[in-house]
Amino acid sequence: MKMKVLRNNGEVYEGNFEEKEVRQAFWHTSAHLLAQAVKELYPDTKCATGPAIENGFYYDFRFSFSFEEENLKAIEEKMREIAGESLSLQVYSVSRQESLAYMEEQGESYKQELIEGLSEDAAITFYKQGGYAEFCKGPHIGNTSYIKAIKLLSIAGAYWRGDEKNEMLTRIYGISFPKQSELKEYLYMLEEAKKRDHRKLGKELGLFAMMEEGPGFPFFLPKGMVLKNILIDYWRKLHIREDYQEISTPIMLTRKLWETSGHWDHYREIMYTSVVDGADYAIKPMSCPGGMLVYQSEPRSYRELPLRLAELGLVHRNEKSGQLHGLMRVSAFTQDDAHIFMTEEQIIPEIRKVALLIQEVYEKFGFSYFVELSTRPENSIGSEADWELATNALIQAAQSLELPYVVNEGDGAFYGPKLDFHLKDSIGRTWQCGTIQLDFQLPARFGAEYIGADGQKHRPIMIHRVIYGSLERFIGILIEHYAGRFPVWLAPVQAKILPISDKYSDYGREILQKCREAGIRAEIDLRDEKLGYKIRAAQLEKVPYMIVLGEKECSAKTLSVRLRDAGEAGEQLAGISFEEFLEMC
Repeated sequence: MKMKVLRNNGEVYEGNFEEKEVRQAFWHTSAHLLAQAVKELYPDTKCATGPAIENGFYYDFRFSFSFEEENLKAIEEKMREIAGESLSLQVYSVSRQESLAYMEEQGESYKQELIEGLSEDAAITFYKQGGYAEFCKGPHIGNTSYIKAIKLLSIAGAYWRGDEKNEMLTRIYGISFPKQSELKEYLYMLEEAKKRDHRKLGKELGLFAMMEEGPGFPFFLPKGMVLKNILIDYWRKLHIREDYQEISTPIMLTRKLWETSGHWDHYREIMYTSVVDGADYAIKPMSCPGGMLVYQSEPRSYRELPLRLAELGLVHRNEKSGQLHGLMRVSAFTQDDAHIFMTEEQIIPEIRKVALLIQEVYEKFGFSYFVELSTRPENSIGSEADWELATNALIQAAQSLELPYVVNEGDGAFYGPKLDFHLKDSIGRTWQCGTIQLDFQLPARFGAEYIGADGQKHRPIMIHRVIYGSLERFIGILIEHYAGRFPVWLAPVQAKILPISDKYSDYGREILQKCREAGIRAEIDLRDEKLGYKIRAAQLEKVPYMIVLGEKECSAKTLSVRLRDAGEAGEQLAGISFEEFLEMC
């Protein structure tokens, strides 16, 4: 369905809801619709801010009464009523003085504060729908009639401007769509997501824990560590095959390094810092400056290029407590970084190789994906010529692979454009994980060089890339993607050995030892419980194979294997040899 998007410069763009700009404008307008409904129902309410977010929108309010979730239904109904009026949106410029006067007249103190924080010559725009006008930079969809399905999801407390020193406001979260069927699908996905919540499953399956002693710093438990190491082993095998050299760089480096790289100016607010012998240091929020130092640790020749340096780097970012979310948003995580140093002629072949490697990994886990090309942001470094060359190289590489992409304007890294890979999980949610970033700037800032075939010094070009993104987040995604039912190769425990009674414990231990020698991850349940109890426990642990041992198996030196994925009936393979079981694994 095509719809018009109204930008703050008066431009009108027509596109589909599936496009990011259109979708964000749709949800931004829905947030304004929410504010309009609240003001009509509760006129003395103060409005704060209401942006579009990744999935839907929210708005922060200060109510004059105790607001409860029961109030959402009335607001929802009013939103549908207003949307049905087919109100066209208008955008217009207003002077700073006029804006402040209007907000004072409306009693909107939060909006006044926001406007007062702008420069005297700031361009201020308002968007108006019907009788409701709001200070906003947009963009918005052209008419409220596009909004056919609305659901207010929840309420939460939120400090004004995210500062805990300020007063607490009421935040209302919502979602909207152009079709009722899309809302229905989304609500189904939310219900499925609740069942698959990695925080709940992570605890039940003994994978990881979050402790109040370290908010945002995950503790991996033994089974979670097995899962993490399987992913690392798989990663290492791929990188050896693809001619990467693995390195490790220090977790803390001097301020001077981060100033040279540009991170001190662009990432300072999220960096953990310390002082050592009177000098400023920072714990690394990313690994690229360390990779640069490794490249420069010895003279380089064109014969060495492309030089592919890979690192499983532990990085730290000072995330706000309200943004932390299980393994999905943490303050310490392991990035599967790689930095590729190359000549200009090698750019497109190297981008192609990385894209194919990302594709291989995602297919291994059963993910489909789509790609975004993120272009130059406002806060960036480097010349226009370098950015154009880098962006065109990414486009050419994507086109040569027949890799479809959408453009995400202004969302590149501060040093270069990038291809972002968004994987889609088993219930249709998308997650941004892999990225290929092309960088002309860091090699220049560090004075990196190589000796060319002509005997002269040249500057290499650099690719930054990740595949998992972060191991922690990828594990969280995998837990929810599989709902904890990992495929056999990935399962922390592949087999549970269940002797029917103590009489068969010795045979159980014998099978356990054989499993370990064969590289099968197995455990034995020697508790004095009935077999049914042990089977149910193993099912709750989502173990792929349950090996049942009784008189018959012990006498014949065979196994009876119950299959996790055989349904409720629990198909059982009776009387098989250990060698046959090995083939199954």
